[in-house]
Amino acid sequence: MKQDGYYFYKRRKRYSEESFHEIVHWGIGIFISILFAFILVYFLGMNVNVDGNSMAPGLIEGQKVLVNRFVYKLSQPKPGDVVLFVPNGNENTGFYIKRVIGVSGDRLQVIGGTLYVNDEPSAFVTSKVTDPGILANEITVGQGMYFVMSDDVMSPDDSRNPNIGPVESRYILGKVWYAFSEGDSGGHLVK
Repeated sequence: MKQDGYYFYKRRKRYSEESFHEIVHWGIGIFISILFAFILVYFLGMNVNVDGNSMAPGLIEGQKVLVNRFVYKLSQPKPGDVVLFVPNGNENTGFYIKRVIGVSGDRLQVIGGTLYVNDEPSAFVTSKVTDPGILANEITVGQGMYFVMSDDVMSPDDSRNPNIGPVESRYILGKVWYAFSEGDSGGHLVK
């Protein structure tokens, strides 16, 4: 219908096959991006707040860390790794962040304030250990177990405490790999 030079009928738009393919390609690209982001965050980006200063000076109270939950599906924790775990599988106690000091088969003991691993001074605990806990006597880390300690050896809330003891591999949730610094200045890899 035409009135005074105006055309009032809507013209039906026709979508070409080329437009349809472009929309599908965009949709697939967006889906793949979302899937990749989800996988990246799930495996490499579990975000946890540090509770306490037992890992100071490297990690401090309230600092945020990223945990790689995938790495221990392909390998096992090694001495020196900083791990996130649930003590004795009790999720009500919260997450603990500690450094792996001994692995299955390692012999550990504190003698005169020095931590010995397999009769050698530990490369990871160089401070004097005043509270040896269960390490007052030599122990051997059991199969599938890990002995973990705080970087601040004055904090005995680690495997030295008989209530925690060596950690079973199934309770280790992942490796702490990145810590965010205070403010907007970025962060650092956890060593």
